[in-house]
Parts: sequence; C-alpha cells; structure tokens
Amino acid sequence: MRLGVLDIGSNTVHLLVVDAHRGARPIPAYSHKEELRLTEYLDARNELSAEGIERLGAFVEEALRLAEDKGVEDFLAFATSAVRESANGEQVLSRIDERCGVDIDVLSGRDEARLTFLAVRRWFGWSAGRLLAFDIGGGSLEIAAGVDEEPDVAVSLPLGAGRLTRDWFTADPPPPDEVRALRRHVRAEIARTVRDVVRHGDSTCAVATSKTFKQLARVAGAAPSSEGVYASRSLSRQDLADWTGKLTTMDAATRAALPGVSPGRAAQLAAGALVADAAMDLFEVERLEICPWALREGVILRRLDQLPSRRETPPA
Repeated sequence: MRLGVLDIGSNTVHLLVVDAHRGARPIPAYSHKEELRLTEYLDARNELSAEGIERLGAFVEEALRLAEDKGVEDFLAFATSAVRESANGEQVLSRIDERCGVDIDVLSGRDEARLTFLAVRRWFGWSAGRLLAFDIGGGSLEIAAGVDEEPDVAVSLPLGAGRLTRDWFTADPPPPDEVRALRRHVRAEIARTVRDVVRHGDSTCAVATSKTFKQLARVAGAAPSSEGVYASRSLSRQDLADWTGKLTTMDAATRAALPGVSPGRAAQLAAGALVADAAMDLFEVERLEICPWALREGVILRRLDQLPSRRETPPA
C-alpha cells in the first residue's frame, strides 16, 4: 500500500509517502517538508498566533493535495509538543480540521518516546539487546529503554532545542552566564529521570535519533548524508563534550558553516548540544549509535502492524 504520514513537529512539518506492507521495510517514495518552527509562533500566553495557524493550515492543505497526487491510499497526521503544549492547541486543530477535513492526532510525550523506541528497535534488531534511546526534538527530549519493542520506561522532558533556545538565550552567541544557567537546568531535569530509566538494567546499546543528534555527530566527524542511510554513524562522549564547549561560544552563522548543520537549525544547536552532553554524561554513555529512523518511522511501523499481512489479504 502507499501510506502518507504528516508529521507536525516543533521545528519541521513533513509529509512522507512510503510504499510498504505489514512485515516489510517501508520504502520512502516522496518527501515534502518545511521548517515552520511553530514554537516561534507562540505568544506570551503560550498560544499559537494567527500567522502560525495560517501557515500550518496552508501546509496541511498542500500536503493533502500532494498526497492525492502521489496516489496515497491511507493518510495519517500527528502533532507533537508545539501543538500539544500550546494553550490553544485544541482550537488550532479544530480550525485546521474545518479547513482541510483532516483529523490530526496529538501524541503524548510518552507516546513519542514509545514510538521512537519502536523505530530504533526495528532498525537495530533483537541482537542489540537492551536499548537506551534518546531523541531531542524542537520542544522535548524523549528517553526510552527496554529489551522488547515496547520499552520498559518512556520519558518525555520539556528540553527541546528550540524551546530552550527561545526561553533561555537572549543573544547570539549566548552569554556565558546564560549557558551556565541552562546547563544547570538541563542537568537537574535529566538527573531526576536516571534512576527510573536504569533500574530495569544496564543497556547494551545506546542510540540517538533526531536532527540534532545527527548534526552533532556530523560536526564531530561522522559520515555525511551523501554516504547513504546505511553508513555507520556514532558520537562519542568526549567529542560531544569538546564540541559543546565550542558551539556555545559560536554565533548561528558560524555554526551554519559547519559540516552538516542547516541554517534553519544552527541557532538552536548550542542548546541541543547542552542537552545531548548532559544525557550522555548522566547516563554514563561513552558512545551513541545514530539511528536514521525516529518518531515518524515508528508511527508508520505501528500503522503497518495493524494491517493484515499479504497472506491474510482476501483475493479481490
């Protein structure tokens, strides 16, 4: 079947069309995305502004047209922390439904962590043993661990790179006292979760997903995207610590000139690095494997799991 998935994230809105059936690897057929950065449209009352709602609605309309053009048979739409935590999130989705006729599912933070973990498990397989997975989005940090496809523990913290940049930094580059204050805050928030995550057992494989981790790994010397999705990529604790110190002293333009860093993400990479550095340090992870699959693929895999297999499909 051809499945269309609309991912409304805090940084990017992304339509991905895949060809797949139950038990098969989903094969990307078409991709269309835009960096809306919805968190930047939150006002003092934590409401998405009229401009943000209009831009989001226009993208959803375009995504539905493109999905139809590409022959999509089944369409899913979901939103994460920017919509979930905005004071007018329900009204925003209601207006988009009236305008576009699409039901958008708002994922809880725990579900984000669970579905991302599913994608990581499917990518690395059972031989990876107990997995520990991290995902830094624009609005939140997800942490999950376990030995099965359903994690033993799944946690979501309001430590997204975009959110922290907006709420904690007042200049570019950020002043050293603001960097120190954010570092203390991030480490205190993550430290509260460590015991609950590790009490089920030590992980045998630590994994990171998301654009933030991919860019940090690339800056630290990992293979470029041109080498393909199956190239092995990782990020060491020491390399990350070294680069975190450098990134927090650079302005966004300097970060954007680094390998693998997109101009749209450069402003929030310093905050993202502080979160990643804290996670690796507090969980005593020496090296993270970078997984190309994340939340969006987890949503796709869960949907495919609900379909009948080819052998179960009755003849026409």
